[in-house]
Amino acid sequence: MSLSYISELKAFLTEEQVITNPALTQKLSRDYYWYSPILEEELKDKKADVVVIPKNLVEIEQILALAFKHKQPVLFKGSATGNYGQIVPLQGGILIDTKLLNKVIEMKPGEVRVEPGVKLGMLEKSLRENGQELCIFPSTYLKATAGGFVSGGSGGIGSITWGNLWDGNVIELTILTMEEKPNKLIISGNELLNYIHSYGTTGFIAEIVFRTSEKTEWTQKIVAFEKLEDSLRFSEELAYEFAIQKRSVSTCEWPIPSFFKPLSKFIQEDKHIVIIEINEEACDQLQRLVEEWNGKVTHTIPAEQYHKGLTLSDYTWNHTTLWALNANEQMTYLQASFDLNRYIDQVELIQKQFKDEFYQHFDWMLMDGKVVPQSIPLIRFTTKERLDEIVCFCESIGIKIFNPHTYLLEEGGWEAHISSVLRTKEKNDPHDLLNPGKIGVTLSEIVD
Repeated sequence: MSLSYISELKAFLTEEQVITNPALTQKLSRDYYWYSPILEEELKDKKADVVVIPKNLVEIEQILALAFKHKQPVLFKGSATGNYGQIVPLQGGILIDTKLLNKVIEMKPGEVRVEPGVKLGMLEKSLRENGQELCIFPSTYLKATAGGFVSGGSGGIGSITWGNLWDGNVIELTILTMEEKPNKLIISGNELLNYIHSYGTTGFIAEIVFRTSEKTEWTQKIVAFEKLEDSLRFSEELAYEFAIQKRSVSTCEWPIPSFFKPLSKFIQEDKHIVIIEINEEACDQLQRLVEEWNGKVTHTIPAEQYHKGLTLSDYTWNHTTLWALNANEQMTYLQASFDLNRYIDQVELIQKQFKDEFYQHFDWMLMDGKVVPQSIPLIRFTTKERLDEIVCFCESIGIKIFNPHTYLLEEGGWEAHISSVLRTKEKNDPHDLLNPGKIGVTLSEIVD
């Protein structure tokens, strides 16, 4: 990066807002891609040339205009809790840290408008103090930012009732384009698909309007089972029991529960567990379901202690992988959708084929109005070739794999939308400066 370029940045930003120290830019250019041993090798040396910390949208517009003038790559950073290298610069350039863009702009029944740097934990707390709550949020919600979740996430806590981000949980986005003079766009409806989970390749997310719901008093429980099938059938029935209001249903095959060290006194040896969040008013109904499937409640966090101290959502979704990595650095993961009509058979086939290489972990969710056994299984990693064999076997028995070991958007499960995303990028970012390299195909290749 030229000195003149840095001088131009410092003409409207302070010294503290412009970071060029190589060690610090390296640190700030990382997310949780090291969950994947493959991405760890591919991305470990990648970093931005400069990190900037704007205080407002005027400064964002100036940075984008300057980057366009100098044809410099631009990426956007929240709290860096993503897992696929979404924020990692492949070609250097400018990394924009959004941490100072952290205002809650407006809160009203059914929705909340925020800046991208707002932390979801703080937002959830504020909403609940005002009788509302987020419909969905990631297990990393205490650190994760609104913009990071929309740009790189999909679902999480609450998805069992409300689905993914694109299922109406993002109502509107304000976008800045990457042009000589950045244009401000108001995006809603089906067009949101070109910006949600697009890794910031189609524009800068300046404001977000999330759907919210009325505050519920949530109780958290751990239920233990002797048989894996009983834990899965219990989870399925609970997921389908729409009379029980719920926020999370997460099923973990043994030995996954053994990785949850802070929960050790509530975990029984060789028992499979289901971690749930339900409306406290449904506890009696839940208990009947537990008994029907030969389960046993081993721990309860009552509603009055919800998200005060220990919280069970810290052991669901991809937090499960983090606990496994803390216990055994050879562990990694996949992301998958099983077939609801035959998932038990699919589980048995995997157990027979891979034994202790593959541990089942399901986070049940609603997708297009249907219950889906969404899975983030844990894998004992040996080689990339062996991981590819596991993926091929899963796909051969009807399991859809969303590859978390790639930084390419279209290879991680977004292939159905990639042509529309590329058309939007071509319009909003004509010189391909927004997170370049994270889409590995072109429109002409798709058409051909």
